[in-house]
Amino acid sequence: MDLIPSFSVDHTKIIPGIFTSRIDTLGEQTVTTYDVRVTKPNTEPAVDVAAMHSLEHIIATCLRNDEQWKDQIIYWGPMGCLTGFYLILKGSRKPEEIYELILNAFRSVEQAQDVPGATAVNCGNYLMHNLTMAKWYARRFADYLSDNAGNKEIFEYPRSERLVTEDGRQFFDS
Repeated sequence: MDLIPSFSVDHTKIIPGIFTSRIDTLGEQTVTTYDVRVTKPNTEPAVDVAAMHSLEHIIATCLRNDEQWKDQIIYWGPMGCLTGFYLILKGSRKPEEIYELILNAFRSVEQAQDVPGATAVNCGNYLMHNLTMAKWYARRFADYLSDNAGNKEIFEYPRSERLVTEDGRQFFDS
């Protein structure tokens, strides 16, 4: 079975940042999945579940209302490991090209007075939100992005080298 692209990233070396996870062609349309990594995997604690949920709601709302980008947004949602989010956009851009979009989205969280769609009618778990912690994580990540804007490592995945034997077996202990 082939290793999926997001598992070919060396999670012991990845740092918070904005990375191209994969580029796919669906018919005539190219779509790109970005890894927006908020915390360092297996080193820092994962994002609090209720804060992650609030970040998902607020940033999805921000992205889908951005005049320049709203028609390019396909998906915004949390990673299962709770260390970041996936953003899927139409087209193919380098992570540096969406830096301002991501930075502005995380900065917008600080202005939120409430969590959009956090009602029983609009959300499957409307009681599981934490706006205060969402603001803390958003500020922390936005400040990190600002402080590291010139650091190419926040835009380039550290890839794992996988040893493959002549008979096709892969070793995953790299």
